[in-house]
Amino acid sequence: MDVQLEIKNLEKTYDKKVKVLKDINLQVDKEEFLVLVGPSGCGKSTLLRTIAGLESVTDGCIEIAGRDVTNAPPADRDIAMVFQDYALYPHMTVRENLAFGLKMRKTPKEQITAEINRAAKMLDIEHLLDRRPAQLSGGQRQRVAIGRAIVRRAKLFLFDEPLSNLDAKLRSQTRIELADLHQKIHATSVYVTHDQVEAMTLADRIVVLNGGDIQQIGSPMELYQTPGNKFVASFIGSPNMNFFDGALETKTDGRRVFSFAEGEFDFTNAPLPKNDGPCTLGLRPESIKVLAKKGREAEGPVDVKVKVALLEPHGHENHLVGLIESKQVIVRSANPHRLAVMNSSKKGDVLEASVDRSALHWFAADELGERLETVHPTLN
Repeated sequence: MDVQLEIKNLEKTYDKKVKVLKDINLQVDKEEFLVLVGPSGCGKSTLLRTIAGLESVTDGCIEIAGRDVTNAPPADRDIAMVFQDYALYPHMTVRENLAFGLKMRKTPKEQITAEINRAAKMLDIEHLLDRRPAQLSGGQRQRVAIGRAIVRRAKLFLFDEPLSNLDAKLRSQTRIELADLHQKIHATSVYVTHDQVEAMTLADRIVVLNGGDIQQIGSPMELYQTPGNKFVASFIGSPNMNFFDGALETKTDGRRVFSFAEGEFDFTNAPLPKNDGPCTLGLRPESIKVLAKKGREAEGPVDVKVKVALLEPHGHENHLVGLIESKQVIVRSANPHRLAVMNSSKKGDVLEASVDRSALHWFAADELGERLETVHPTLN
């Protein structure tokens, strides 16, 4: 596909000593929806602002549609930006807000009218065109802000946490509308959020940032299923992944066992790192399976006993906060039989559980916690 945005060796430093972006290299294909995600202070908004031209770069290059715009002012970059705070003119009607940018570019009146009508119909705000922002709800204002970007027909759309001011219900609804809108207009988009649920549901690809560095780039499921390090594993997925610090050991009888402070798992027939030694095991909450009262053997071995601390019913699934000795873990299940066991439990009960051996994540025990390559014993 054609590359619409290319960032090469980009760095941003404040006061000659605070480096907030470190050697960023990134390509965004035409019509792609790319999401920048990470915790507060990771550099995602700064990166978006450098793309927009609202921040200068210390080093590196930014190209939009093959044109070097590193030092170009925002007006010359052919971008449209949607901000967190809507940035609507309060004294103008919705129609006037939508038209403002086009008028500044001396667009013909007939074209302005056509673009406004197109965007209004697409966003279902036709009945709001003669109202002012103060007469709109938060969700309606955000639609107008998005509409103002749509009428531009820009080469690149930039979204800076556009849903963070909305309540949970509106955020979910507007997220669906944004995904649908992208399918309609096929605009190349870069979207910043700290909400990994938004990232997972909207993105074609996700860029995970931390401390000004790109940690991993991939599709939502790539990041979920094969996180490149402990940070990505902990940030992508809700509830968070459970981590166990310990060591792999090969017993004299050939069994391979992972030992940790609160116990051990026999993983003889599971995909494991080649070498014994210190490492970290990551288990998604759904990979710890509470065993039903019947059919335990069919479900798996009893690997661990979990003491119930708190049950969080979510209707379609349950989240259980429990203890393996003193180690806190989160267990998630939507299986009807397991839900029944969890729903009938109370604080202090001890439930038997198995570990899904097809969903083990192994990381190095060092500070970076890089993902470890694994081998399956049957393939050795």
